[in-house]
Amino acid sequence: MARLECNAWYGYYRREWLRVLAAALGLVREGFGLPWPHAVWGAWLVLRGNQLWAPYPDNDPEGARLCMARFYALVVSTSHELFDVDRAARLEVEWWRVHRDLQHDVGGSDPEELTRALCRLYSHVYRLPEQAVTTAAAERAAAARFCDRWVAEGCDPKSPLLRRVRGALLRSYSSLRAAVS
Repeated sequence: MARLECNAWYGYYRREWLRVLAAALGLVREGFGLPWPHAVWGAWLVLRGNQLWAPYPDNDPEGARLCMARFYALVVSTSHELFDVDRAARLEVEWWRVHRDLQHDVGGSDPEELTRALCRLYSHVYRLPEQAVTTAAAERAAAARFCDRWVAEGCDPKSPLLRRVRGALLRSYSSLRAAVS
């Protein structure tokens, strides 16, 4: 999962959309256990949501949220999870917004807000108390900050920062798995 998400972020920031789609397919299949036809559709929805979010500053937050709502609806209908689809989509796009504000140093951005936004998403989707997912959220936020440094330094494919991104994502997913178990 950590390798797949790192590949998705790599493709996103280099605008290599086929790479993002391939990574999203693996993430959706492995992360949510969707059968192949559903995983393909889910990966497409995740890709489209990311593409709508990507342009800065003229992105389409509402379009991204709608794609993610369709994605989460697919997850709920396929896996029989019991979370609110619209709320999950809002929380997903909200962590993207918080991250973007940090990336672009929007006035008053608080780095801890990214961890809190991820906690709210994980808590809702996995139906766990926020304190149970704080470590997973903090490690994913750390991965995002390492990725931001990688982007600021020019997206070098050989940068050692990519290893730090993967390491933080590995710790995040390990912690999330432990919390969900």
